[in-house]
Amino acid sequence: MREKTETLSDFLNSKDPSEVYSEVVKIVSLIFPRFDFAPIKKLFCDFLNLFDGSYPGYKKCDTRYHDVVHSTDTFLAMARLMHGATVKGVSFSEKGVVLGLISAMFHDAGYILCEDEEGPGARFTLTHVLRSITFTQKYLLENGYSREDGFCCEAVLKCTGLNVKMKEIRFCSEENEILGKLLGTADLLGQMSDRVYLEKLPFLYLEFRMAHVDGLSTIVNFLRDTPNFFKTTLDRFAHELGGLNRYSREHFRVRWGIDEDLYMGAIEGNIAYLRLILDKCGDSYSDYLRRVNLGVVAKCERLQKK
Repeated sequence: MREKTETLSDFLNSKDPSEVYSEVVKIVSLIFPRFDFAPIKKLFCDFLNLFDGSYPGYKKCDTRYHDVVHSTDTFLAMARLMHGATVKGVSFSEKGVVLGLISAMFHDAGYILCEDEEGPGARFTLTHVLRSITFTQKYLLENGYSREDGFCCEAVLKCTGLNVKMKEIRFCSEENEILGKLLGTADLLGQMSDRVYLEKLPFLYLEFRMAHVDGLSTIVNFLRDTPNFFKTTLDRFAHELGGLNRYSREHFRVRWGIDEDLYMGAIEGNIAYLRLILDKCGDSYSDYLRRVNLGVVAKCERLQKK
């Protein structure tokens, strides 16, 4: 085992989709050495086209928090968790892995506008899961998958809803339920462990404002409530999602020889720093976030005065 403390960014540049795809190929090869990557390669190309506005019938992604990087972060986290699960004896079918990765890749497709829709995409925040399901099922049918595959992805995608109870979801199988809980976990791990998670929170605030989410006040209060969201997330991990975040550590132990949960370490570091700067500087928090977009912060502050 390595002695040096590692961080997620030590392994690849998560902002480079090609690096993420290459790592996912390596990870899935650890599960199935002779895996057919043709469907995954096509999936990844179609995903990139969808988010950059090159996919027929759709506009370019215009959400700055739920962007291409968030989706690739979730895609990578999903692969890592599936691998960690197999290390601990969980068995997946090759079809299950394919459907799990498709679900991860398109879990936020609901933010993408159709050509005949008016923006912004963030106005669909409260309905984006259902829109993602609609897109994914259509994509599957157009690419030779069965309606049953579409139902399986529907169940997996529903697990990304923050208020959804697992008992309310009709899963296709035990494998399908595990994949759903893994995606619900990967979605949260991917975004909250991002090195620029704190800098991106103003974008999330703006998306919520555009969607008229209830209970929003000031951007500072939104940030102050983020540690409470972290506590809620831990509870969701432990109960609704079955504690499957534990598979993260197994992945890093086998893949990199590091016996640590690097995702949780990154998230705890983000939350600790957020608490520090809010306690230290209050409304001047942006002075302590080196990569923050000051224009977005100013827009948040203008909106909260309306």
